[in-house]
Amino acid sequence: MKSICLLLLPALGIASFSTGAHAQNWPAKPIRAIIAAGAGSTIDIIPRIVFEQLSSQLGQTIVVENRAGAGGTIAATFVARAEPDGYTLLVHSNGHTISPSLYENLSYHPSRDFAAVVPIGVLPSVLVVAPEKGFKTIADLNAAAKAKPGALNFSSVGVGSATHMSAERFRASAGINALHIPFKGGAEAMSEVMAGRVDFFFGPVGLVLPHVKENKLIALVVNTTKRSAALPDVPTIAEAGYQNAEYPFWIGIFLPVSTPRDVVEKLNRETLKALQEPRIREKLASLGVDPMIMTPPDMDALVRKEIDLNAELVKNAGIKGH
Repeated sequence: MKSICLLLLPALGIASFSTGAHAQNWPAKPIRAIIAAGAGSTIDIIPRIVFEQLSSQLGQTIVVENRAGAGGTIAATFVARAEPDGYTLLVHSNGHTISPSLYENLSYHPSRDFAAVVPIGVLPSVLVVAPEKGFKTIADLNAAAKAKPGALNFSSVGVGSATHMSAERFRASAGINALHIPFKGGAEAMSEVMAGRVDFFFGPVGLVLPHVKENKLIALVVNTTKRSAALPDVPTIAEAGYQNAEYPFWIGIFLPVSTPRDVVEKLNRETLKALQEPRIREKLASLGVDPMIMTPPDMDALVRKEIDLNAELVKNAGIKGH
């Protein structure tokens, strides 16, 4: 028995060494970052800021490639099929967790086929209205919606997007009806509110902030559990009296599920380190991005939770899938 144990010890040592060897050697070549949105979008701009610092830390180029379309499923499908060696990563938002509820024939599953690595940050979505509408508070908006059921409308950047689901969470909590009008981009969805043709919009804080500061839009609430550092005087939706209505917009990094765990953990550590750089923190704060520090297991749990939450929301709201 003793001789067997002595034979096993070197083998265990080799196994232990090989487990840690992946992260020691990684990355040995450039990394591809597949972004599930178009160039110039919020999901594109924010990670590029972080990748500049992360690339410097890792000593390798991070090549960004935009693969927009179909609610981010084109990008996610590509990465799910990629070699799980840490050299192809996915950048997606919480739209990643909506896909199973909207697309019947997905060739991947967001939690089973991906290893969640790290959130880059969270952006409160802000409920905005045009000053001319006369809504000073969310209670005013709610009262108008209940006075004329179905008369109000709201914009989004597409069916199943975070901007859409934010509004649906509010509608469910408030018990109101409103017509959904999807647009192709955030700028258009927001400008229609400013023009008075759309009544309200849950827009990412970085998108609506300049217009709120110029009084072209009125911010009624933010849909996160904490107030936004960029809009400290704007209440959270819970503070305004609406329960289970939060729907924060986060952006995160994912790898194929079979990627060695030490590589996943190293990328998590290095990204968190990049996010702590004062220059990076300042840039992200100027865009309204708040920190969201998580370990890979924590983020995996968040993804699973949001998949279930979105499935229930899609069903209750009667949102049609593809």
